[in-house]
Amino acid sequence: MRSFLEPGMLVRHPQCPDWGLGQVQSLINGKCTVNFEHQGKVVLDLGQIDLVLDFGNAK
Repeated sequence: MRSFLEPGMLVRHPQCPDWGLGQVQSLINGKCTVNFEHQGKVVLDLGQIDLVLDFGNAK
């Protein structure tokens, strides 16, 4: 999954659904900065978590 992420993609954190939708801001050395709608900017280690892509489908 890590190799497919690019800035601008929409993702969700599988263990923190209350954070809401996030947009990937940057990817540097396995660290991903994501701006979540209810949590703000968070830096995640992609070796520890697999973010879930969100294709913007209405729920």
